[in-house]
Amino acid sequence: MMDPFSSALSDFYNKNSQDILWLNNSYGEPEKMPVEVFFREEEDISDLEYYALELSSGRILDVGAGAGCHSLILQQWEADVTALEINKVAAEIMKDRGVKNIRCADFFNYNDEKFDTLLLLMNGVGICGTLKGLSNFLQQAKKLLNVGGQLLFDSSDVSYLKADGSKLSENYFGEISYQYVYKDIAGEWFDWLYVDQNALTAIALQAGWNTEIMYEDEDDQYLARLTLAG
Repeated sequence: MMDPFSSALSDFYNKNSQDILWLNNSYGEPEKMPVEVFFREEEDISDLEYYALELSSGRILDVGAGAGCHSLILQQWEADVTALEINKVAAEIMKDRGVKNIRCADFFNYNDEKFDTLLLLMNGVGICGTLKGLSNFLQQAKKLLNVGGQLLFDSSDVSYLKADGSKLSENYFGEISYQYVYKDIAGEWFDWLYVDQNALTAIALQAGWNTEIMYEDEDDQYLARLTLAG
């Protein structure tokens, strides 16, 4: 049996009978997760995402590529992009959609190649789970980057959740737990990180990275570019 997220992707892509993909969370009421967001085309992506794709250069690793929407756009632009995705169903869907270079692997255990740009969109840096995990992520990123390379990702300041009186843990406000539910099948809870700009800059500096904020929107979402200091 597939996990809820994989089932939702598969049903949407194969035009099977579909249901709502629910996302339980540690701060409030369950939310609906629109599956179509993973299948967007160039005209559907946000200004932030478009700018991140424009900034991507050299050999690009699209980390947490999902169903391949960003990799496909980069391919159309004739960029040298490799899609990294741990979910086997998503990787198969990407392949069927035409993504050429796919690695089905865990980012934290992947050391086979080096790249000029590591790209994580749709808050892909959330895979860190915690602030401690962010430090580990930055150490792993160093192993995958060529000299002069860059790390591009977006995230959000979600401190408003705490201000709204939501039931957050006593840890950092951006450390959130989620659970997918689809067709009455509940997946395992997983940790996901949203990091504010100040925390990111401080942690990155300690790990030997310089941080530039390249884009901000009205919803406290931002695009960061990290490069190795020195």
